[in-house]
Amino acid sequence: MIKNRLKNSLSALIPNFRIIDRYIIRKFLGTFFYAIVLLAVVIIIFDISEKIDDFIQKQATLKSIIFDYYLNFLPFFINKFTALFTFISVIFFTSKMASNTEIIAILNGGVSFKRFLRPYLLAALVLSLFSFMLTNFVIPKTIHKMVDFEAKYVKKQNPTNFINIHMQLEPGTYIYVESFNSQNKTGYKFSQEKLEKGKGLVYKLTSDALVWDTLKRKWSVNTYYERKLLANGSEIIKKGPTKDIALNVKPEEFNIDADNVMYMNFFELRKFIQKEKLKGSSQVNRYLVEMHQRFAFPFAGLILTLIGVALSSRKVRGGTGLNLGFGIAITFTYILFLQVTTVFARFGEVPPALAVWTPNIVFGIVALILLWKAPK
Repeated sequence: MIKNRLKNSLSALIPNFRIIDRYIIRKFLGTFFYAIVLLAVVIIIFDISEKIDDFIQKQATLKSIIFDYYLNFLPFFINKFTALFTFISVIFFTSKMASNTEIIAILNGGVSFKRFLRPYLLAALVLSLFSFMLTNFVIPKTIHKMVDFEAKYVKKQNPTNFINIHMQLEPGTYIYVESFNSQNKTGYKFSQEKLEKGKGLVYKLTSDALVWDTLKRKWSVNTYYERKLLANGSEIIKKGPTKDIALNVKPEEFNIDADNVMYMNFFELRKFIQKEKLKGSSQVNRYLVEMHQRFAFPFAGLILTLIGVALSSRKVRGGTGLNLGFGIAITFTYILFLQVTTVFARFGEVPPALAVWTPNIVFGIVALILLWKAPK
């Protein structure tokens, strides 16, 4: 009915902008959710077939599989493919509109191309906000249960040893652990140094092992050597088999696996990064990359929507298939570009903000060029 109105009643288009808006938004969101749900079902079926032996062997209950694992897997999966399926959805239904000459009817009816873009941007903004909320607030909660389920029922071992850990506990106080075992909460080859402005090194403690006492909730050092430098230039040296010490750090803070930031919401991540900067952590760039990605990925949906409209709004001989081919090629180019720049950021060669946002800037320029060349 709406198609016939668009084709045969051009004079009714101008006062019925809202009908066009609802039509495009419904097509956009409907195509997106239909495609993402369909793929999610396929992925879950393949995942079950791959892990069914683990589920049976470790006696996972049906309730646990559904509610603890796959229900918490869905937000992670949907967010991972939001930008890709936003783009594919735009390409698919816009190409179909173009092949049915609906876009020509809309533009000939007096609707400007800029006005034609409005419902696309509104729908893309909804999906971008949806992705932002998933990334920063929903997934940090749901991924806990998913990871716990995998650790319990799936053959997957989490790392237990972390090496070469440098931390600044407070201004002037530094510690180093050559390796830390998270299972027995023991660090090996431990050292602590205190420096004062104008004096340099005033205290140093070294030991073979740093051990967390779970009952006393205190740290102790084994086979230690302690050296204090006094103001008059003399030294106090102590050594012994064991000693309790006060350290403003907990055992879990030695687990510097960068994937741990997935469990943090936006506000927790910001506080964590500030704390890691104070400690002088070598992983700060990786955490900053994660923080900027939580903004850049949702924003990418808007850019890809503009590119999708520009590519598929014209009627071409290849039809939807040709436009989908171009669209998928552009999307994977974007993903590859993002992976390359983030690798440079993690190793400290490129500032994290620049590395994460460069693909959006480049493809934003591409979107503007394509829109400028799109048929009006």
